Amino acid sequence: MTHRSRKTQAIINLSALKNNYNQIASLAPQSKTIAVIKANAYGHGAIEIAKSLNSLVPAFAVAFIDEAIVLRNAGITLPILILEGPLDKEDFTLATQHDFWLMLHNNEQISWLTQHPNYKEKLWLKIDTGMNRLGFTPKHAKKILAKLTNEQKKHLVICSHFSSADELDNPKTPAQIVCLKTLSEKYSCQLSLSNSAGIINWPQSHADFNRLGLALYGANPTPIKNMPMKLTPAMTLQSTIIALRKLKLGDSVGYGEAWRAKQASVIATIAIGYADGYPRNSPAGTPVFINNQLAPLAGRVSMDMITVDVTNIANVSVGDVVELWGENLSVEVVAEHMNTINYELLTRVSARVPKVYINK
Repeated sequence: MTHRSRKTQAIINLSALKNNYNQIASLAPQSKTIAVIKANAYGHGAIEIAKSLNSLVPAFAVAFIDEAIVLRNAGITLPILILEGPLDKEDFTLATQHDFWLMLHNNEQISWLTQHPNYKEKLWLKIDTGMNRLGFTPKHAKKILAKLTNEQKKHLVICSHFSSADELDNPKTPAQIVCLKTLSEKYSCQLSLSNSAGIINWPQSHADFNRLGLALYGANPTPIKNMPMKLTPAMTLQSTIIALRKLKLGDSVGYGEAWRAKQASVIATIAIGYADGYPRNSPAGTPVFINNQLAPLAGRVSMDMITVDVTNIANVSVGDVVELWGENLSVEVVAEHMNTINYELLTRVSARVPKVYINK
């Protein structure tokens, strides 16, 4: 039996998601644009998101093989790229059984590959062009390619990851593009470079495959305010007011008496807290959206509740809907107050927040 007395929920707009995908993919019509749905589709629910995008996309990408198996068990049949590649040699057997594309980035993975001559899926080779996280150096690439069979080379995609594609004046991105393009021409293989910021900011990075993550969900991957298209947030995180109380000058709210009323104030208690993924270190002043106005966080975030100052909002009642971020209050604005990034807020929404899928 499902009974939801608490109205805290993440509303996921699948129409917005599809519209975001189509708009961004149209910026790179010559590329195949893969939908990245790792980390439970950036907190949006990987299975539902995959079902929704199934007819639009050429393939999905996830971080590791366990995430891909969840999708296969749910009936998703499109190819799935494993961004961290095989983490043990059995992963090659699973990849062959389930049509997973493996991204290889270290010598151990290459030696596992040589023990699996039957692996015929598309093979991705990660080249480190300056992120210094995963991948082979461009110099090392020749040695690695020599170990591949002709059949494996036929299906080879070389790829890299940008470190600073959100910075329009950073000379590192063009250098990364040149480095990888030079390699792909030298070895005549397919190419993948662009993440969300790359697709939007660096048309010269569009290649055989692009990997669309954050922007798919309607969050801005760049500091540019004037995006070339209007993205719609796919997630609206909302809750309700469960109590109201009047404070006198000097009264405190919450743990540690961290916030005190500078005047007679009205405080609303809202049913969401750090156990739901709303960060505990959110400072006073972080906005929420109530009755078409912004109200500031007052006092520390508790496990199940937050308190906000609604003194200046007329006609506030228990039961009123509160948007923590979404269509009316962008996740970027909230993240800035919390000194974090939109990626983190979306992915940390916890499993106890029900997801409600709509087409709006």
